[in-house]
Amino acid sequence: MASQAVEVEKKYDVGQDAEVPSLAEIPGVTRVGEPHVETLEAVYFDTRSHTLASRDITLRRRTGGVDAGWHLKLPAQGPGSDEESGDAAGGSGSEPRRRRELHAPLGQPGVVPDSLLAHVLAYLRGEDAAPVVRLKTQRTAYALYGEDGVHLADLADDHVSAELLGAAGGAGGAGAAVGEAAAPEGEARTRQWREWELELVHGSPELFPGAEEILAAAGALPAKHGSKLAKVLALPAKESGAAAGPKSPGPKSLGPKSPGKKGPVSDLLNAYLAQQISEILAHDPGVRLEEPEAVHDLRSATRRARSALQAYRRFYNALAVRHLGTELKWLGRVLGVPRDAEVILDRLRGHMAELPPELASAVKDRLEDDLGVGRDAAHRKLQMAMVSARYFQLLDGVEAFLDNPPVRPGAAAPARKAAVKLVAKAAKRLERAARTAKRTRRGAEHETALHQVRKDAKRLRHVAESVEPVHGKHATKIAKAARSQQQILGDFHDSVVARDLLANLAAAPDLPEAVASAYVTLHTRQVQLAAEAEAEYWKERKKSRKVLRGKVI
Repeated sequence: MASQAVEVEKKYDVGQDAEVPSLAEIPGVTRVGEPHVETLEAVYFDTRSHTLASRDITLRRRTGGVDAGWHLKLPAQGPGSDEESGDAAGGSGSEPRRRRELHAPLGQPGVVPDSLLAHVLAYLRGEDAAPVVRLKTQRTAYALYGEDGVHLADLADDHVSAELLGAAGGAGGAGAAVGEAAAPEGEARTRQWREWELELVHGSPELFPGAEEILAAAGALPAKHGSKLAKVLALPAKESGAAAGPKSPGPKSLGPKSPGKKGPVSDLLNAYLAQQISEILAHDPGVRLEEPEAVHDLRSATRRARSALQAYRRFYNALAVRHLGTELKWLGRVLGVPRDAEVILDRLRGHMAELPPELASAVKDRLEDDLGVGRDAAHRKLQMAMVSARYFQLLDGVEAFLDNPPVRPGAAAPARKAAVKLVAKAAKRLERAARTAKRTRRGAEHETALHQVRKDAKRLRHVAESVEPVHGKHATKIAKAARSQQQILGDFHDSVVARDLLANLAAAPDLPEAVASAYVTLHTRQVQLAAEAEAEYWKERKKSRKVLRGKVI
């Protein structure tokens, strides 16, 4: 398992003859440690088209220094990430640059550890990561200490020599920045430069403004590139707020703009779909590494994307929507089988605890065996699907849809007005489904009708979520009401599935009496829980009718 940390740093271009200033003058710094000199050598891995680097991802194997090993650096996620700080470009603005950093042992020189490879397969999409750049760095590090001896940060004075490997390109002919020595003619595959890097250890970001004044006075300028690799490959810094874009760098990688009340309705779907592809990419590694809830989270993002796509389909090319919807449905099903099996197994484990000890012990191992085989087979099938060309083409397809939305003329309609109709349509669909369920007789037909209500509640929830940028709290209130109905009917559905499963298990020939008795008891419990969930749903529907009927928004 790879270890993780969040790297918070700022880089500066600096001349070859610049002198390191008195770092003790930085506000908050009370002592500077003795300079520590080390030689680092790193080989960076990427595709021929620099797929990882174009997404601000670096994968390297480094020898020398205290953290020798494999390093994977990814854009930070959540509060304080690059997207939120407004500085995805690399710390050249007022805020420092934040990235997630994962470490793994040195291992073999050309074999990327599985614990790191799992985090980039969704970006490589079938391509191999091979050596593209070798960096040799002569580093002089200065530890900065505050009051009580707290290690605030490290300043690294790096003299860097870079060599392009294999078919890597992009450095030739690039203009030399401050502190960079242009390669002699005929040697464009090598570059040398000097840079300073200020990285927090236990200090806070408040250290950076004062430090920047001191470093600037010594001739340092904010770096034009976010990483050493990006500098070698001459990749442009990403714009602030950039989303995960296409596989190659370029203006399309900026992602969809935030929807505005006066903007077109297509902005709503583009923004919502961009959120979901970001969630899919974020949870992809967790599924590969079998982390708890990762399958659920990836499935939820897939369902949201498909649900919103269906709701907005009249604004887009029908063939494009149908194809993307079909592929998202396929992924949802592949994710759903192991997830549903795990949910049912967890549900029955909890209810086994309610049984008398002698019944619980009699049925526990048998139930684990009966359900575990199917669950494990579904997980294996899922892992195979996630390295398939079909999965990678789906990811490409969603990003291509965002880069070049196949809109119809109606997609230019004002977002705020169109959103009202979208939500109203979804709410009416839910109301019709609920009335149908109320009219149907008890039994399989009734249960199927309630399952349809659940699906329509889910669609309304997702549509309401997508229009929150233009309808705010009103849309949030609708999404919350729909979510309540969806969750209650989800419990109902789980009870029905568990009930039918237990009925089949109890019907098996030659069952030990204790096991058969336990199955009957658990079956009776699921029947009771299904009835309770349905009763709760009708109460919740009555409670939310004021929110979901009429004009809605």
